[in-house]
Parts: sequence; C-alpha cells; structure tokens
Amino acid sequence: MSKTMASEKAAATFALSLKYLLIAMRPKQWTKNSLLFFGLIFSLNLRDPKMIAITVAAFILFCLVSSAIYLVNDLVDLEKDRKHPLKSTRPLASGKLPPAVAVFATFTLLTIAVPLSFATSFQFGIAVASYVVLMLAYSFGLKHIVLIDVFAIAAGFVIRAVAGAVAISVPISPWLYVCTVLGSLLIALGKRRHELILLNDGASRHRRILDEYSPAMLDQMVGIVTATTIMAYSLYTFSAENLPRNNTMMLTIPFVLYGAFRYLYLIHVKNAGGTPEEMILKDRPLLLDVVLWVVTSAGILYYYR
Repeated sequence: MSKTMASEKAAATFALSLKYLLIAMRPKQWTKNSLLFFGLIFSLNLRDPKMIAITVAAFILFCLVSSAIYLVNDLVDLEKDRKHPLKSTRPLASGKLPPAVAVFATFTLLTIAVPLSFATSFQFGIAVASYVVLMLAYSFGLKHIVLIDVFAIAAGFVIRAVAGAVAISVPISPWLYVCTVLGSLLIALGKRRHELILLNDGASRHRRILDEYSPAMLDQMVGIVTATTIMAYSLYTFSAENLPRNNTMMLTIPFVLYGAFRYLYLIHVKNAGGTPEEMILKDRPLLLDVVLWVVTSAGILYYYR
C-alpha cells in the first residue's frame, strides 16, 4: 500500500471516528441546556448584550460538559446498552466508536470546559463542577437506588437553571427551584416509565433498578407531579416579585396546561418519553406550545417592565 493510500485511509478513519464521536456526544440533548437562558430571560436582562454573550458562553461550556458525561455513561453501560433495542445502535454499544476514543474525548472535554467555567465566574464554575460530580455519582451508583435515581436526574436540570443565573450574577428566585424540580421530575418519571414499558420482561437485565418500579406506581407518581407542577407554576404567575402587578403572567398558564397534557398523551398513548429532548423537537404541537410559552412570557415580562 502506498503512502498516499495509507494516509487517505487514515484520514477516512479519523473522519469516521469524529462523526461517531459527535453522535455519541448527543447534540440533540443539548436542548436540555436551554434552561441556562431562563435566568437571562426572567431577570429581565434579555436586552443586555454582555449578559447575552455570557449566557451563550455558559451554554456552550455546559454542552461540552454534558457531552462528556454522556460519554462516561455510555462507557459504564456499554454491555447493558448492547442488549437494549434502541441504545444498542449508539456508537459505543454498536462498536462503531472505540472506547479509547471516547475516554480521550471525555478527558479533553472536561479539561477544557471546567477551567473555562471557573474563568467565566467562580459561582458558575462551582455549578458546573457540582453537575459533573452529581452525574458521575449517578453513572456509577445513584441510578441503582430507587427514587434517588429520578431525583438525581431532576437535580441535574436544577443545576442547569441555577448555572444560568449565577453565570450572570442575578438573584435566584425560589420559584426557579420549585418549578424546575417538579418539571424535571415529571420528565424523569416519564423516562423510567418508557424504559419499563419498552423492555417489558427484560427491563431488569438492562437496568436492575427497573425491578423496583411498576407502571402503576410510576403512573401514580406522574399524576401527582403533574398536578403539583401546574399548581406551582400557577402560583408563580401571580406571586413572584418580579412579575407585572396586573397578573398578566397568568395568561401563560394555558400553555403550561397544554404542555403537561400533551406530554401525558405522548407517554401514555404514543409510548414516548424515552428521549424527552427528541420528543419536543419531533412533536410539532408540543414544540409550538413551548415556543408560544417562551414568546408570550418574554412579551409580558418586557412589555410591562
């Protein structure tokens, strides 16, 4: 084989590895990091170019960190994912991406993103480091503890929302904690339900913790969390201090109601919920509802400021 052919083959192999590495980094799940923009929007700083730039930078850094965690999770669950009807197609589980490449990428991403996070602000760096520690604990142990597993997933969403606020040094509203915890618990429970229904009798072979759940138990918890989420958000719309005093924020309640009901419809009727980020992107009514909620909320906040 000539040097030219060898170099071309090496280049093709490298390009293919990069392709599968990018897929393994799950860019579709970066939509979860949009929670970092909540602090910017609801602190009424959407017109501040500096604040916007900092939030965008924080979003990018969080995407790098979360991708590193996804790689770690896939490495830890490599053998189990190979038995999963959907996860078996992932680059690592299918053998398209060598584990050594994933390990190197994980180390590189964390080495770059974590120091830059502290450079952005010390508080933001703490939030990012906390997320890394929590998700590593989840990958190596917490996901095997009943109920704690879903609370750990929810905590990851809360850290995202907090990270967006501390990145631009704005006060964190208690409502941010309450609504984010409840909303993310709903997503986490829906995810567990989807896994249980999809894998059926083989659920425990993929994830032992699924033996501790039942569809009836998860449906009851989903119902409780859904009702509590709607109530908490409704109270927020006329109780939070930074909202217009004419209570116009209550006009956004129907969007939250529709979004919750649409989510329940998708997980119960369409058996969705395994990948919430893809569900939002693929389900046009739900995506339109989220967009309308964001636009309406921003319009009310900034018009009546």
